[in-house]
Amino acid sequence: MGEKHVAVVGATGMVGREMVKVLEQRDFPVSRITLLASERSKGLQIKFRGDLIPVEVLNTNSFKGVDICLFSAGAGISREYAPIAVEEGAVVIDNSSAFRMEPEVPLVVPEVNGQEAFKNKGIIANPNCSTIQMVVVIAPLHRKAVIERIVVTTFQSVSGTGKKAVDELERQVKQIQSGEHATCEVYPHQIAFNVLPHIDVFLKNGYTKEEIKMVNETKKILGEPDLRITATTVRVPVFVGHSESVNVQFSKSITPEEAREILVEAPGVEVIDDPERNLYPLPIHCAGKDPCFVGRIREDPSAPNSLNLWIVADNLRKGAALNAVQIAEILCENKAI
Repeated sequence: MGEKHVAVVGATGMVGREMVKVLEQRDFPVSRITLLASERSKGLQIKFRGDLIPVEVLNTNSFKGVDICLFSAGAGISREYAPIAVEEGAVVIDNSSAFRMEPEVPLVVPEVNGQEAFKNKGIIANPNCSTIQMVVVIAPLHRKAVIERIVVTTFQSVSGTGKKAVDELERQVKQIQSGEHATCEVYPHQIAFNVLPHIDVFLKNGYTKEEIKMVNETKKILGEPDLRITATTVRVPVFVGHSESVNVQFSKSITPEEAREILVEAPGVEVIDDPERNLYPLPIHCAGKDPCFVGRIREDPSAPNSLNLWIVADNLRKGAALNAVQIAEILCENKAI
């Protein structure tokens, strides 16, 4: 792979910093890295390959000579600046929701539909973190026995909201332990020692935007527009790592043993499923790791051809930064950039 000039937009955020880390850990062919953020990050430095790289203020002239742009600064910034980056000749891999459901923008998880990346017209969308980890696990099963219905409940860590949410959880724990009242700034209710069935804004149909994202993105990634799927997304007091309870109904029988055999061989998946030894995926074990972990694979006797799965992954890595870098790797390996 030829070396590339890579820009990271939103470099000082939790996902942006993880992108820089993943680029280094995977020895991505970077000839030059440009770190971009807002005015309030001016003067900060981030280490990359032993050097301290100064953070530059994002502007319309930031993309000259850039080959690949990794965006993780929110949908508004992506809508404003991604087209400018494309005009300058860069390929944009965007981690926001800005372009995910645009018909001409590929929504890519490399283990599932990596070939879609080559259809890009300058922008490739990175899916929602909770969607990514689910489809990495269920797609190999879908190829064996077509999925007809999915019921998913997520248990999502506060790092999915960002650094301020992580700080809020830490602060509230200390406040409560000191006998003080827990103050809320990021979430509408206390998150410490609590569970919030509320991620993103509520829509008129009673679902949250996060839940609808999972529904629509899963259909697009799997190429199944008529797939029946429903989601409930929940915020839990965990720092890193999203967990999901997934009930999947197939068009034909697939046993737990068959599912395990398929998933053991599936790329990006690690099976931890030995209940007798209390072995199953946990957020504390997935943090900092690349795979999507799956366990508690068992038959659902209440519905035909159905299985229950428990899926856990690091939402900052496979749920965001790693997936974006993997997309860039596919393009470079195939000389598509």
